[in-house]
Amino acid sequence: MNEAAEATGAGTPGRAGRRTENTTGKDVSTVRDVARRAGVSASTVSRVMGGTYPVATATRAKVLKAMRELDYVVNAHARALGGSTNKTVAFVVDDVTGPFYAHIARGVEEQASAEGRLCMLCTTHGDPQRVLAVVEMMREQRADAVIVVGGAWEDKAYQDRMAHFAHALDRVGSRLALVGRPPLGEGVPATVVDYDNEAGAFAMTTHLLSAGHRRIAYLARVPGLSTSTQRISGFTRAHELMGLSPDPALILDGNFTRAHGYRAAQELLASGADFSAVFAGTDMVAAGALQALREGGVRVPEDVSVAGYDDIPVAIDVFPALTTVHVPHEELGRTAVRLALHRDELPESQHQVLGTHIVIRSSTKSPGRPPSREAG
Repeated sequence: MNEAAEATGAGTPGRAGRRTENTTGKDVSTVRDVARRAGVSASTVSRVMGGTYPVATATRAKVLKAMRELDYVVNAHARALGGSTNKTVAFVVDDVTGPFYAHIARGVEEQASAEGRLCMLCTTHGDPQRVLAVVEMMREQRADAVIVVGGAWEDKAYQDRMAHFAHALDRVGSRLALVGRPPLGEGVPATVVDYDNEAGAFAMTTHLLSAGHRRIAYLARVPGLSTSTQRISGFTRAHELMGLSPDPALILDGNFTRAHGYRAAQELLASGADFSAVFAGTDMVAAGALQALREGGVRVPEDVSVAGYDDIPVAIDVFPALTTVHVPHEELGRTAVRLALHRDELPESQHQVLGTHIVIRSSTKSPGRPPSREAG
């Protein structure tokens, strides 16, 4: 047993209480000091700190009181060597500045805090390999849970690697949680908290079709990204249910950014395409499209209706206020943390799909006149 593991009381009680000295030259309290102050054994102190064995409430209170009085701090590295996790929840996202991620992050942080965990933010900048590297790093750090948010790339090698890490995390007592991503396959130990992406797109497209729109442009299809694939599926299925087929020329590939929405709408106007509505892949894409349409002399919704997806705050800040699909961002984050940390207590609830619904605002109406072609 090494000294780091002894500091947590993970080894023999008689050896775990050795007093050490920190870098400032001051004495540092040990497990044995806490045990002596609380009037319990060192192994009982270890159980309280690890949280893996039942301890009487009164005994736990005595140990925690002694730890406070002695200013005892658990060494996170030592705890990892001793086989425990480090009371950390890692939150892995593409872009920390994106409103979609920010609101899920709020739910993750709130639940992690309520569970007595520190929340660590990791960004991947849209690089699938970076996702894998971060998950591996969190496995080495023995985070209690690793929450990966956002669509997954539909690549078998990538999915297989993620499944490998799910098993690796499970072996060290950690948990991979996927938010807004599909499951990794049968038998993979991962928590999955998704939202009904396809149904949201289906409902929004049905709303536009029911209003009389037959030429609906779709902006920001992202080939190979699960989120986009599901939204396109809902878009297509709504057309088919009404005996229609979406025009492939009105489906523009791109990414989930405001800049793409702006460029794509400009491209539609310049091409002379016939369309009476725009369904943007995200609210940020919709915000860019609204600007381009306004600059092109196209009135929204009198000439062209515009709808988005996500219902982030920008949806009510743009003009006109945006009709969109509401996603329960914060609840996604809270649910992922709660299920991942209590997976043994909630084994049947490790795959949940939260509902979405459309929010109708001022940016959509029944078709008007064809859009202006002033943007060249």
